[in-house]
Amino acid sequence: MTAAETTAPDAPFGARLRRAMDDRGPLCVGIDPHASLLSDWGLNDDIAGLERFTRTVVEALADRVAVLKPQSAFFERFGSRGVAVLEKAVAEARHAGALVLMDAKRGDIGSTMAAYAETYLRKDSPLFSDALTVSPYLGYGSLKPAVDLARDSGSGLFVLALTSNPEGAEVQRAVREDGRSIGATMLAHLAEENAGDSPMGSFGAVVGATLGDLSSFDLDINGPLLAPGIGAQGATAADLPAVFGPAVRHVVPNVSRGVLSHGPDTGALRSAAARFATEIAESVTAR
Repeated sequence: MTAAETTAPDAPFGARLRRAMDDRGPLCVGIDPHASLLSDWGLNDDIAGLERFTRTVVEALADRVAVLKPQSAFFERFGSRGVAVLEKAVAEARHAGALVLMDAKRGDIGSTMAAYAETYLRKDSPLFSDALTVSPYLGYGSLKPAVDLARDSGSGLFVLALTSNPEGAEVQRAVREDGRSIGATMLAHLAEENAGDSPMGSFGAVVGATLGDLSSFDLDINGPLLAPGIGAQGATAADLPAVFGPAVRHVVPNVSRGVLSHGPDTGALRSAAARFATEIAESVTAR
């Protein structure tokens, strides 16, 4: 695709993400309004605090980072008013040029999965996002409604494959009868989804940056790898090449508390994000 084609509103998510990462640096910043973080910012754990927190993050970062990733649960806990804050944040972040990855980790079957997909991936939905995190542990095939709608709308998916939480290993490292682990199976499905796409497919995997050597897994899925764990969870930008190997060029490191802890000062939020983006870009380039 040409540069103009990758920035077109109807370009596939993978192409738009590759362009955003090249232009703004490969960084995803979470919007995670924990009660404790609201308190650290001097805000109440209520709708007013949620609105102030969310507005500050969007205003500080949406015009300069590649991806913003709101965690839906922290908005849903306030009911319909919280979801209204989320809807506004999604629209304003996208208007400012950030790609929005909705971290909702939806997973179900049949019409229910289709309804989840329509909530976040249908273009006329109030919560329409550039991409959505999904859970495949009712079987990868259960994601088909989301896969199909993502293709139709030019959106993307990030499928939980090798997550950073310790409990994930009991499922993701379990071995099938064919000798391949569940996590490796998910990666193989995603490679099939992305086959032939250029400059990058739209169907990504969630792979923790804290997992150490992953050379036994084929991470080259021709799609993005969302990598939580940078910053507060202990991983650093310098760890990325060793963890992801040649696939590091497609890694989208996610930082949440490492940036958000610098609020509510807008300048401090921007400086923290810029520092992480620079460190990550230098580490990836060095590889």
